[in-house]
Amino acid sequence: MSTSHPHDCSPATLHEPLMPSLGGMLGRVHRQWRTAITTAVKPLGITEARWTVMVHLSKLGEGCTQGALAADLGIEMPSLSRTVSQLEAQQLIERRGVAGDRRARSLWFTPAGIDCLRELEARIESVRQHLYRGLSDERLNAITDSLGMIEANARQVIRPHEPEERT
Repeated sequence: MSTSHPHDCSPATLHEPLMPSLGGMLGRVHRQWRTAITTAVKPLGITEARWTVMVHLSKLGEGCTQGALAADLGIEMPSLSRTVSQLEAQQLIERRGVAGDRRARSLWFTPAGIDCLRELEARIESVRQHLYRGLSDERLNAITDSLGMIEANARQVIRPHEPEERT
């Protein structure tokens, strides 16, 4: 086993299964990225769970159901319901009934929620720009393409008999 510093490797060997592994590095970068965002939005009184729900609701579009949002986040409904209740208590989102389905609830931003979302997005973009420093568009596109391929390959390992999703 090599005892050299992981960044001493030549570029051709950085992906090798040495310490740190690519998967381990991806996990660390993901945690650091989320922590950087959480730190940036802390003055807004928004926790990681709450900003994540708000960003995903914005991505899916207002009026989506709690079930669709839970599926998009990859979490169980009780966890989402707790976070949605907290956001409701902050008067940032509201639940509305869904016509034709007494059990389903759709989610909508309040005016204060829209203002908060705008500030969240600005702070998240500032973090993103800081993290992207020194990376050209070409490199960022290559990273995005490569991660998309790894994600698709992982889905095939997890569910080998399902058709591939396009990302």
